[in-house]
Amino acid sequence: MSFVAAVVYFALLASAGLGVYLKARQSRAASADRETPPTEFAAAVTMEEHRRAADYTVARMRLSVGETLIDAAISVAWLALMLGPLYALLAQFIAPGLTLSVAVVVTVAIVDHLLRLPLSLVETFGLEARFGFNRTKPSMFLLDEAKGAALWLLFFIPLLYGLFFAARFSPDYWWLAGFVAAMALLLAMTVIYPSVIAPMFNQFTPLEDAALKARMEELLARCGFQSGGLFVMDASTRSTHGNAYFSGFGKAKRIVFFDTLLRKHSADEILAILAHELGHYKFGHVRQRIFQAAGFLFIGFAALHLAFERGLGGVFGLPNDPGIILVIALTAAAPILHLLSPLTNFLSRRAEFEADGFAKSIYGKEPMVSAITKLSRDNLATLTPDRLYALFYYSHPPAPIRIAALQEARGA
Repeated sequence: MSFVAAVVYFALLASAGLGVYLKARQSRAASADRETPPTEFAAAVTMEEHRRAADYTVARMRLSVGETLIDAAISVAWLALMLGPLYALLAQFIAPGLTLSVAVVVTVAIVDHLLRLPLSLVETFGLEARFGFNRTKPSMFLLDEAKGAALWLLFFIPLLYGLFFAARFSPDYWWLAGFVAAMALLLAMTVIYPSVIAPMFNQFTPLEDAALKARMEELLARCGFQSGGLFVMDASTRSTHGNAYFSGFGKAKRIVFFDTLLRKHSADEILAILAHELGHYKFGHVRQRIFQAAGFLFIGFAALHLAFERGLGGVFGLPNDPGIILVIALTAAAPILHLLSPLTNFLSRRAEFEADGFAKSIYGKEPMVSAITKLSRDNLATLTPDRLYALFYYSHPPAPIRIAALQEARGA
């Protein structure tokens, strides 16, 4: 075994070990405080709700540990056992060239997804159903899977053909073209997702509450936000979890509220949530995330160019086919991204604090505090997370920390 291959195998196993350790810490933290909720939440969260949140966290961590171990086993199996025989099998039917390279990547993606599908079924129809969240019917689950697969094939097969074609005919500069194409696809998806892709999975209807809509439009005008509309998503057909978001660029921007959120929150809380989302717009967080994605993609394509140039497939005793090299590179990138998650989460949490502060500057702290408390309670989010786990896995600050920041004297 080569040194590089040994490092990749070690990184995969070490990343899995770190994940198991962090999830065990989160489970212990929730269990340890199961009978002692934070005093500042005593009036808003009952003891039974706090216990259910702890039990949900423990159950989710147990499932997540299983996912981590299975993911690591599948990743190692691809590199050590399955990728070579798969290539040999496909090569019996497809001549070496672009189509064989694309077939390798597509087949690996499909088989990999099918191997992980049972865990998704357990999560949806086991864990989420057990705690009263799931409303997805098996037929709906299968239809969503089929739609997702069709969209993946539609977008990524042409991208793979273009990538491998460029790598063959412009070996020195193909990665720059690949980076540009990937960024173009990212920006295009940002524009077309709200109006084209999202409606394939959920129904979006204009907000009908006239009084609430009037207050929202007043807030939008005050913030200089031009929206493509205020919409309600039928999230309750799949889950009782609540959320809100805005997406898109320019005239394609949409503000979306889950119907589950509108049913459980007061008008003032909903407006505070909207102000929070507008805070992301005012502070340019969407642009910042796109620039961050561009940075990761640029580094990723540069690393992939090096992998192609050095023949990464041969390092693992496999053919130096572009499809095989891409699969190896993506597999090796997973533990690197895991180690970088504290940085990306730090940037995300900083953005959330800024958006909370913006909402507070408009409506004061109370509506936002109440909204965060209800969202945490209704989604059974633990109020006593492990700090190290949160560092790696929380893109949003834990509710107690967000509320403490809102409660600070300045800007109250």
